[in-house]
Amino acid sequence: MTNADRSLHIDILCAQLLRYYVFPDAAREIADVLRARLAEGRYAELDRDEDFAAAVTEDLQSVNGDKHLRLLHSVDPIPEQDAEEFFDLALYRAETQLGGHGFARVERLEGNVGYLDIRQMADPGIAGQAATAAMNLVAFNDALIVDVRRNGGGDPGMVALLCSYLFDEPTHLNDIYDRPGDSTAQFWTLPFVPGPRFGADKPVYVLTSGFTFSGAEEFAYDLQSRKRATVVGERTRGGAHPGVRYRVGAHLKSAVPCGRAINPVTGTNWEGTGIVPDIDLPAEHAFVHAYGLALRHVLELGEEGARRGVAAEAKEALGRLA
Repeated sequence: MTNADRSLHIDILCAQLLRYYVFPDAAREIADVLRARLAEGRYAELDRDEDFAAAVTEDLQSVNGDKHLRLLHSVDPIPEQDAEEFFDLALYRAETQLGGHGFARVERLEGNVGYLDIRQMADPGIAGQAATAAMNLVAFNDALIVDVRRNGGGDPGMVALLCSYLFDEPTHLNDIYDRPGDSTAQFWTLPFVPGPRFGADKPVYVLTSGFTFSGAEEFAYDLQSRKRATVVGERTRGGAHPGVRYRVGAHLKSAVPCGRAINPVTGTNWEGTGIVPDIDLPAEHAFVHAYGLALRHVLELGEEGARRGVAAEAKEALGRLA
């Protein structure tokens, strides 16, 4: 790449920042940083787009630490198009389907405890049936563990769909302010869901790690702020500014946050701070701890009649944990 190429890439990226970034004042400051780094020759020797993208991302995040704000390298060529926003729907759909629609495991653990290992909050228009199937399978468990320790985020629509199974009444979960449209979208639990709800009364434990990010953080934060779940594990990464992607070059695309989350209970979000767990533990210990709490709850429900077999399972499982 020539210096002229890198200068063009920085000009395109700065224009996108100034037009779309959710915080206009920060956008100007970040653009000044990029132009200063370009003038200093920071990018002159970075011939590989991968290296250039990594260096620019570091500079993009140097002003306010927004982890959603990035320059990304694409192995496949990014076609030129009339629309400014770049999104390959066919690729996204294929990747989502091959990734189990975001659901790595759906399981009934011994003691009638449900377990969901969710790796992606996928678009419910693509993954809604998988989410419905998963939530229907855990609907009659006595407690639920939702593992988002390896979840990097995704679509707020999926967050709303999953949460809809965990409340009985319409519940305001989150708002997202969009700078380009100068508008705010509200996200509520759905008035109807396919199949039975897990309900609002049984315990839910959400497992988090230092990797948990973005939409996965929203899921934990929405439930925690409504006192609907106990968050167990590590403080999360802290990204609450959703955005879109734009073409910068043949193999470069920007991720520019154009919105910010606003929780209706706290009036703020988790940007920069992450989700502070209710029970702070190393991520690798979170499951065992939450499972133990769930099993103790199961045993409190009694051992008579239909519950006799479940209670026996719970005692055996708890003994193994001990």
